[in-house]
Amino acid sequence: MGAREQENEALKTGASGPPLSDVLQQLAEDGARERISVGDLLAALSDRALGALLFVFACPNALPALPGTSVILGAPLVLLAAQLAFKRKPWLPGFISRRSMARTDFQGLIARICPWLRRAEKMLRPRASAWALPPMEYLVGLVCLLLAIVVLLPIPLGNMLPALAISILALGVLERDGYWIVAGLAVAAGAAALVSGVVFATVQALLYVVVNFFA
Repeated sequence: MGAREQENEALKTGASGPPLSDVLQQLAEDGARERISVGDLLAALSDRALGALLFVFACPNALPALPGTSVILGAPLVLLAAQLAFKRKPWLPGFISRRSMARTDFQGLIARICPWLRRAEKMLRPRASAWALPPMEYLVGLVCLLLAIVVLLPIPLGNMLPALAISILALGVLERDGYWIVAGLAVAAGAAALVSGVVFATVQALLYVVVNFFA
């Protein structure tokens, strides 16, 4: 198979299946479930690219007024980003996949995510594919891995912008849209600058308190 055929096949694979918003909505409306686990999400999206799973676990951390989401979703986010970076299939250990939330809470979460996701899906399409295919895809995975680690850290105001960057990059990978990947990398650079500034200011404040305490 030539390079052009491989690229066409990768593009088809990245954008196949029903829209991600429909998959999430269907899971949220499944009355047979009292709780939705991380494993349920993994099973529902098992035939999708890693980009879909990265978006699902990153987007809630980009939303305000959702305390505790990074505890449930941060660890799988790190693992999935590492799997994208090192060309592995999506997999999560049992102690993570068994974590769950009430279906009513999941419905509320999806109700907040899906309107934005549907708007994004209207704009996403395969283009500038060199940014969305290997080896660039693995570099995107590495960037997502670094951002996911930041999401897990207890840094004030440190979660939302890195999670937003991962969400944009994930959609770019999912739909093979190089423009969205470029936009996600720009947001990632902004997130790095913001987090660096917050960490620097925090360290300076701690040093000031220590110096004045022992003075």
